[in-house]
Formats: sequence, C-alpha cells, structure tokens
Amino acid sequence: MSAQRLPNAAGRGTMNFRRPLVLLLLICAFASPAPAQGRDGLDIHFFYGHGCPHCKKEEVFLKECAEKYGALRIHRYEVYFDTGNMDFFETVATHLGATATAVPFLVIGREYIVGFDPTITPDMVRFEIEKCLPGRCPDIVQALRNAEADTTPRAGPPPVEGGKTPAASAQRRKILTIPLLGDIDVFTFSLPVLTVVMGFLDGFNPCAMWALVFLIGLLLGMRNRARMWLLGTAFIAASAFVYFLFMAAWLNIILFFGLLVWVRVGIGLIALAGGVFSIWDVLSSKEISCKMNGDDRRREFRIRLRKVIGQHSLLLSLAGIALLAFMVNLVELVCSAGFPAIYTQVLSLNALPAWKYYAYILLYILFFMIDDMFVFAAAMLTLEVTGATTTYVRWARLLGGVLMLLVGTLLIFRPQWLMFG
Repeated sequence: MSAQRLPNAAGRGTMNFRRPLVLLLLICAFASPAPAQGRDGLDIHFFYGHGCPHCKKEEVFLKECAEKYGALRIHRYEVYFDTGNMDFFETVATHLGATATAVPFLVIGREYIVGFDPTITPDMVRFEIEKCLPGRCPDIVQALRNAEADTTPRAGPPPVEGGKTPAASAQRRKILTIPLLGDIDVFTFSLPVLTVVMGFLDGFNPCAMWALVFLIGLLLGMRNRARMWLLGTAFIAASAFVYFLFMAAWLNIILFFGLLVWVRVGIGLIALAGGVFSIWDVLSSKEISCKMNGDDRRREFRIRLRKVIGQHSLLLSLAGIALLAFMVNLVELVCSAGFPAIYTQVLSLNALPAWKYYAYILLYILFFMIDDMFVFAAAMLTLEVTGATTTYVRWARLLGGVLMLLVGTLLIFRPQWLMFG
C-alpha cells in the first residue's frame, strides 16, 4: 500500500511546485506592461493643408500604413486655416533644418519628407517607419511641443461631413466685389466655369489672331473652296495642337514643382503683372495690338505662307501650313503665356486624375480657339475677311485683365479658394 502512495505523493509534490510557478508567471505577465504602442509604437507627425491634392494622396497612403503596422499613431496638423499649427510647422521645420514652404510635410523620428510623389514617397515613408517602429527614434516633434507647452498648437480639426474642416466650412461662402463683374461667390465659380471664361478671354489676345487673318486673306483669292477649307482647318488644328502641348508642359512642370510655395507665389505675381499691363494697355492705347510682333517677322511669315499656299500638291501645302502654324504659335506663346501659366497653376491645385487635367486643357483650348473658328467659318461662308471689332476686343482684354488680377491675388493669399471641391 505504501508503494502505491509514493507516486501520489510525488504527484502532489510536483503539483505543489507547479502552482506557485504558474502563479508567479501570471503575476509577472499582468504586472509587467504589455508591449503597448506607448513604448513600441511610433508617433509620426503629418502637416497638411485642407484642399491640397498632394496632401490628400499622402493621407490615404498613411491610413494604409496605419492598418498595416498597427502600432502607428498619426498626428495631423492643418496649416492653411490654423495659424497656431502654421507657427508650429515653421518651428519644427527650422529645428530640422528645413523650410516651411510646402505641404505635405511628414516627420518620422529625426527625418522629414516633403511632398508626395506616388513613385518615390511611399518607399521612403515605409523605410523610415520600419527603421523607427521598434522605438529606436526619438520623437522630435513631441519634444518641441513639450518645450512650447504654453503655446502648444492643437492638431488640425477632424474632417466633418463632405471632408471639409470646420474652418473650411466657414469659408465656403465668400463674396468678392469685382469691378465690372460685380459680386462673385468664389465657391460657386467652379473649375469648368473658370476654364471656359479664361479660355474664351485668352482667345482674344491680339497676338493670336493676326496670322489667321492674313491666311484668310490669301485663301479668299483661291477658286477651290474645298482646298480653302482644308488649309484653313489645318492651320487652326495645328495651332490648337501647339497650344495643347504648351499647356500640358506647363501643367507637368507646375505639378512637379507645385509643392513649393514660391512657384505658386511667382505665378501669382505674373498674373498680377499681366492683369495690370492688360488694363493699362486697354486704357492707354487707341489700338489693341501685340507688342511682341515685329514688322520683319510678319513680313517673313507672309512670304513663307504665300509659297506654301502656292504649292500644287495639296499634301505639301497641308504640311507647310501645319509647320508654319507650329512656328508662328511657338513665337507668339511668349506674348500669351500669362493665361496658360495661371490656369495650369489653378488646375494643379485641384486633386484630379491625370485624364481630367488634360480634359480640362482641351476644354480650355476649345474656347480659346472658338473665336478663330468663328472668324474662319464666317470668312469662308461670306468670302469676306471679318474679325472681332476693336470695341469687343477691348472689353474682352479689360475683363481678362481684371480676371488675372483676381486669380493672381487668390494664388498668393488664398490658394485654397481655387481648390474646387
């Protein structure tokens, strides 16, 4: 019987030894802090502007990172409407050796990343997150916040319905009184309307019409009506294509550098200068003419145009007309670069898919060329050279100058008003 008790005694001894061990392990488990995000997590700081298209793209990416890494905490600071956050942004940027001129501005540990390029930025952000996530990087921004405890800026307000911040919602009804145009609510002045108006007014640039008028004069001396229509249409189509290439190039340059504040401000200053010049030219000149055209240049163009039209081969004439349209429009773009630069800057402020950017440019060009198409069609149908009257051109130029002043002012001081939701 005693032999049978030994195993039971040993069993009870083993159980008595295990119970304190298990109890001790449980106490240690509950007593020691879990690997919480406070120690093993990572705080990153995201400075953005409401309505900034690049900020929106980065914000979507950061949400994906938060879901992937779990222990990631994103602190958001809206800097367009919150002056406290803007001041803090400047403090952080200065401390990191950067300049507070562009958003989005992301701080991870000691490193900062400016802008958002979908081909480069995601890899940079992931690298910094994975480098710092185990807790190896100090939180520089939080340290600065603690150092400025009396003036600690608060994070940007959370989005409300429609993705608009309360500050932005308060700005959604803004009436501007414009000479000649009256009261305008800038937020009902949508991007399509702005596209049509700017394209139409740009089309009355005096540098854009003289070559077509001279071509029409030569075409009216021909007997072949079909040839007249083909050559004139080829000239207009080639001119539109050159303008499209020019505006597409402007757009891509601005999208590349558009994160920099000085680019936007520089184009705003160009708009103000162009607006002042247009209004001054209208009020001080009896005749509205292009200041960039010289007599020698026009004479050379006329000689070449006569030779092209005189070709017996229709294909050679079409090719020559298209080439001359390219040449003359490239030269005249120096005179009419203001409106395209201003418009593409406004376009870049709006978060759009790539195809929509080019669709808007096509809409702009359609209304830019509409006066040329009207003048050409009227001349071909009536066999007389007709054009816009001086009074009509003068008013269009004056309104264009006023619009340039308005857009230039907004680009410099209130760019968010040009970000149409």
